[in-house]
Amino acid sequence: MELVLEDIQELYKSSEEYPFQKETFEMIGACMEVHKVLGKGFLEAVYKDALEIEFQRKQIPYNREYKYEIDYKGTVLPHYYFADFVVFENIILEVKAQQGVVDNHYKQVINYLAVSKLKLGLLVNFGEESLKFKRVIL
Repeated sequence: MELVLEDIQELYKSSEEYPFQKETFEMIGACMEVHKVLGKGFLEAVYKDALEIEFQRKQIPYNREYKYEIDYKGTVLPHYYFADFVVFENIILEVKAQQGVVDNHYKQVINYLAVSKLKLGLLVNFGEESLKFKRVIL
């Protein structure tokens, strides 16, 4: 597995610039362990199941398939969304398992952050030779 040096350096920016550094580092470590063991090629659900086990082993607090309602001018809409994981009560983790993560997935995380009122999202893709991740900060 290959982790690019600039990805590591990004983890060590200031707290104002990049919140929840320690927590994100732990999450990425759990994701890397899952990718190391399973590799690429499974469905998203398999990676989510493995991540749940890894979070439990590492005692990382999480909620899986956390439901967020969407409020429109004081009315809760009948449609809602489920975040793959909310980790450390502050970080949305969106899991993908495909070749290349496209702009739509990035925009999806931005929308999830807006609805949840959280500040940090992590988009992780298990569908490549090496684990790919992108931090999204609002």
